[in-house]
Amino acid sequence: MKIIYIIDFNCPYSYIGLERLKKAVKNLDIDCEWEFKPFELEPTAGKRPDKSTSQRYGEKYGLTDEEASEMISEIEEIALEDGLKVNYRDMPLTSSKDALRLCKFAQNMHPEITLKLAEAIFHARMCENENITDIKVLTRIAVSCGLDEGEAKRILENNYYNIEVYLDQEEALTHQITSTPYFIIDYGQERLYIPGVFSYGEFETALKDILSGEINDKTFLDYSDLEKLQG
Repeated sequence: MKIIYIIDFNCPYSYIGLERLKKAVKNLDIDCEWEFKPFELEPTAGKRPDKSTSQRYGEKYGLTDEEASEMISEIEEIALEDGLKVNYRDMPLTSSKDALRLCKFAQNMHPEITLKLAEAIFHARMCENENITDIKVLTRIAVSCGLDEGEAKRILENNYYNIEVYLDQEEALTHQITSTPYFIIDYGQERLYIPGVFSYGEFETALKDILSGEINDKTFLDYSDLEKLQG
């Protein structure tokens, strides 16, 4: 089985969805190849935060400050149910480009550690509220996951893999993928597209049915809630 995960480090649902799907794969003891693809949700965000997460949510969804705060609380509660102590409220809104470049490099050159690297960046970003535009922070995370320090610095300091990140995003857009997370599961001749976040149980059911060949006989997606389950 191969799973392509299209994510952004500014998206809490990318973190939640990836953790749920990984857990389902592990519990079903599936031999799985993981492939990372980047999708930058906030391309205008800089290296220094100029607004809070609450302000950004208010702008994005047309919410009052109170409504945005309630929405963020709901996200944090959902994450906590999955064992993720996300502090989304205090997370500074900054660019995710450098982290995406680093993971794209890892996917191309060290695919065996890319999932671990992505999870470590999510934890630093969402739980510890570290600044992932800081090269020192990203280098430390990269080294902890097994990347060579000099190699990681070279990629980050020279803006390598900018084009690769751009091309992956353009490819996603041509397939009408406009938000994250988005998962593509390949098994044999079967392919399942999952936009947004399933519950753990729904992920597990989807995996079982694609393994058994019954995937074409079932519908898993509830599109009524899809928009709020994506970044």
